[in-house]
Amino acid sequence: MTDGRKPQLPDEDSSIIAVVPKGLRISAAFAWRFLVVIAALYVIIWLIGRLSVVIVPLSIALLLSALLAPAVGHLVRLRVPRGLATALVLVGGLAVLGGLLAFVIIQFTDGLPQLTQQLHNSLTQIQSWLINSVHLRQEQIQQAIDNAIGFLQNNQGVITSNALTTASTVGEFLTGFLLTLFITIFFLAGGEGIWSFLMHGVPRTVRRRVDVAGRRGFASLVSYVRATAAVAVVDAVGIGIGLWIVRVPLVIPLATLVFLAAFVPIIGAVVAGAVAVLVALVTNGFVTALIVLGIVIAVMQLESHILQPLMLGRAVKLHPLAVVLSIAIGLVVGSIAGALLAVPLLAVLNAGIRSLLRETDPHPEDVDVLHDIEAVPDAAPQEVEAE
Repeated sequence: MTDGRKPQLPDEDSSIIAVVPKGLRISAAFAWRFLVVIAALYVIIWLIGRLSVVIVPLSIALLLSALLAPAVGHLVRLRVPRGLATALVLVGGLAVLGGLLAFVIIQFTDGLPQLTQQLHNSLTQIQSWLINSVHLRQEQIQQAIDNAIGFLQNNQGVITSNALTTASTVGEFLTGFLLTLFITIFFLAGGEGIWSFLMHGVPRTVRRRVDVAGRRGFASLVSYVRATAAVAVVDAVGIGIGLWIVRVPLVIPLATLVFLAAFVPIIGAVVAGAVAVLVALVTNGFVTALIVLGIVIAVMQLESHILQPLMLGRAVKLHPLAVVLSIAIGLVVGSIAGALLAVPLLAVLNAGIRSLLRETDPHPEDVDVLHDIEAVPDAAPQEVEAE
């Protein structure tokens, strides 16, 4: 039987809806959807945190694949088998990296006595300045030094615990390095097959569009890594030459630090420049530190106003504010690894979303992920064909 009151429910709901202001109804609709999105993002971030031991090596392997894929592709075009090309590129890359690290360690070891002597001279000058200008007594300075030594002795347990934590971190780093190398080999040797397999899980109605978006996202990543490496080389060479001219010790290690830090946009250059200025201040004095500061600022201006707009602007099309905010969020969520991966992730999402929003797309096989124009999904089809 039919309850006679049930047909009245829609009328009652309509009368209730009529009483609730329209603005409140719209706000409530937006609010619960916003809460669902935030909850989903929280679950994703939580999962990434739990699986960071796998996610971070996987992401770094993707960056390395984007960096090395053009070299592998060039060897394949020269009729070298892909497996052999992958092995040659990886062995060559590891040899260059190992040689660079060995050279940096040797340079640091050779320059350590000079650095120690200059540091001792600087501390002596600071002590003389404190006595003659600030009018501190020798007893006060010695007492401050004794307090610092006592603090280290009293917290020896904490220091030992941190040392053990550092040893554990080194073990995790080696594990992550091996996992990254293993994943990179498979990405370079069979990345096309892996991507095609993943596309089978996408509904057929949108598979082509998602395929093109993913390929364009990787093309953007290739352009980003290539441009960032070029900018990093210019930064390292410029600051390294400046440090060599003003005779700051440990030029090669500092230039290498600048090169590595340049892969974290904006923040990396600031941190590396601050380290170079601090070394110059401690070893060569205040005037030399000011000169180094001027050199760092000049190189950063060259990077921000010429190199990045010229190289990165067309490749990834990211606003500087978006870059800064993404790095800040990456630092909060994933510390150093998050800051390193934030901008590449944003570049991939930017290119992929732009591709999804396009009304016309080429066939996935027509998208050359190693070609720069494929990283610009909002370009007209005629421009793509012309390129």
